[in-house]
Amino acid sequence: MKQVIQSARTGKLSLKPVPEPKVRGGTLLVRTEASLISAGTERMVIDFAKKSLAGKAKERPDLVKKVLDKARRDGLMATFKAVMARLDEPLPLGYSAAGRVVAIGAGLEGAFHIGQRVAMAGAGLANHAELNVVPRNLVAAIPDDVSDDEACFGTLASIAMAGVRNLAPQLGDVVAVLGVGLVGQLAAQLLALSGARVIAIDVDAQRLALAKANGAELTWVLGQAGLPEAVAALTGGVGCDGVLIAAATDSSEPLELAAELARDRAALVMVGKTGTEFPYAAFMKKELRIMVSRSYGPGRYDDDFEGRGVKYPVGWVRWTESDNLRECVRLMSPSLRQRLDVGSLVTHRFAFDKAEDAYDLVTTRREPSMGVVLKYDSETKPAVAPVFNQARPAAGACVLGVIGAGAFARTVLLPELKRLPGITFQTICTTRGQTADHAAQAFGFGRATTEIDDVLKDPAINAVLVATRHSNHAELTARCLAAGKSVIVEKPLALDHAQVNQVIAARETSSGFFTVGFNRRFAPMIVEAASLLARHQGAKMLVLRVNAGALPAESWVNAASGPRPGGIAHPQRPGRCRPGQPWRLRRSDRDPGVPGWFVGHHRLHRPGGFGLLQGTLRVFRWRNRCGHRQFPDPVGDREWPHAGGKGQDGAG
Repeated sequence: MKQVIQSARTGKLSLKPVPEPKVRGGTLLVRTEASLISAGTERMVIDFAKKSLAGKAKERPDLVKKVLDKARRDGLMATFKAVMARLDEPLPLGYSAAGRVVAIGAGLEGAFHIGQRVAMAGAGLANHAELNVVPRNLVAAIPDDVSDDEACFGTLASIAMAGVRNLAPQLGDVVAVLGVGLVGQLAAQLLALSGARVIAIDVDAQRLALAKANGAELTWVLGQAGLPEAVAALTGGVGCDGVLIAAATDSSEPLELAAELARDRAALVMVGKTGTEFPYAAFMKKELRIMVSRSYGPGRYDDDFEGRGVKYPVGWVRWTESDNLRECVRLMSPSLRQRLDVGSLVTHRFAFDKAEDAYDLVTTRREPSMGVVLKYDSETKPAVAPVFNQARPAAGACVLGVIGAGAFARTVLLPELKRLPGITFQTICTTRGQTADHAAQAFGFGRATTEIDDVLKDPAINAVLVATRHSNHAELTARCLAAGKSVIVEKPLALDHAQVNQVIAARETSSGFFTVGFNRRFAPMIVEAASLLARHQGAKMLVLRVNAGALPAESWVNAASGPRPGGIAHPQRPGRCRPGQPWRLRRSDRDPGVPGWFVGHHRLHRPGGFGLLQGTLRVFRWRNRCGHRQFPDPVGDREWPHAGGKGQDGAG
């Protein structure tokens, strides 16, 4: 499929072929029919990407603070690699679209049907792409009499609606809308539909004429004298009951003007991005209230709501972002006597193949534009199944497939593997097509895909690196082993006994073998400590105190597994100072209800100079010292020799 991608490092924008995404549980796969270019937001994103590093730092001091915090915590080199990896990520553009459902993920059967038309929302989700995977709380069914060209305005209309709801106008309230670009036009219409009297203010007379035609009672060209007097005449000297700021400027003039026009104790809501230095005296004397509206509404930026489909209690949160999206597309219906007229806002339509021309129009501003719609070819093009070379790799050769290309894989694992001779980078698989395509080009993979079977069914691949999130390490390792592949998997191997046993069962019937990517044993301080201990004979007692700091609340690790299963695996390898000697781990913890286990492994080494994976697997019981309670362990202390015999003790 094709998708509009921008480089976060250079700002270069292009329409690129990328692998098709695959539907997942709780999501829909939607074939896009129309998408809307948000001139204000997307122009801002494009302009930011084109800035130098210094320019980016000046524009976003909040990100600079995060970088400095990371440097203090993780060191300069790790921070530099993380920043470069982030800048190297492909940036998908678009967040407001409409299309037809072509596949339904587990859990949504019955809620949607194949062929159903839906509006889509979400940056990084409702992209300018031929296919999109969108979670259930960011889609809404489209009424039959609403066109795709209209429905693709759903997200922008939801932003305007969330701002209007935060303003909470009453019937007859006078509300000034500062800035009548796309969101301002939609907000002005929604305010008029709710019974408010709208004053539209902008520098562009054509936009004001459009706002007037769509229900604004008074329009005013910013800069012309007499605006406060006109507002006083309209309101009987009271002033505006509310002000909605939908302008885009670095200046704080919108706040100054809002304070001048507002009545005593009025409400101000910011939807656009402006300067935020407000005139204290004016705000204090009128006791003005100001709120920055949160995008589409309640649920936005909540991973539980957007990503995992959690619902809010309707008695506490009546209008979520999902409800706003649904209501906006309903209000577009021509069957209503008073409707949200988005058709009048469309100034340009481009075929999707001409998306680069559309962006050139928006970014250069060579002619006036407002609603720029991309139209897609509705013809279904079946994906071409990959054709594999049936020839198996030569003895001793390592032909690698990779599943997952997150920051750690891109900055640590793949660069190290790339330095090793004798490894062929065959296929890389990620959930997002643009990520797979970018990683394939960066590291020289022969194929990029979003389909795991393209790795498992390729007879040429004999080794797989699993570098995904913790929750599916065991499943993917077992599947790779069942396909006869050897595996190196990032820690933790599994999150519970059932997952450990799933891997063991797959290993016992597989011609492949695997190792787990522990690495702390090779940390400089651990190497030095081991060297010092080696000088002394006899028994040794090790006390390892680990404090890696708290993870940010929004970290994916907290949602996927929590930091304990992944992070606690590290101390066991440094603790094993004498190679080949079995050991048990005791752990002091006030919570005896947490079952424990550890997975040890042996070094990835290269017999005969080739990059094959060798080693042994050990599964250890973990005893809790609170009452010396022994947890049930269906596995016990066992050792399974891997193909090629026992490897050297160590870590991969």
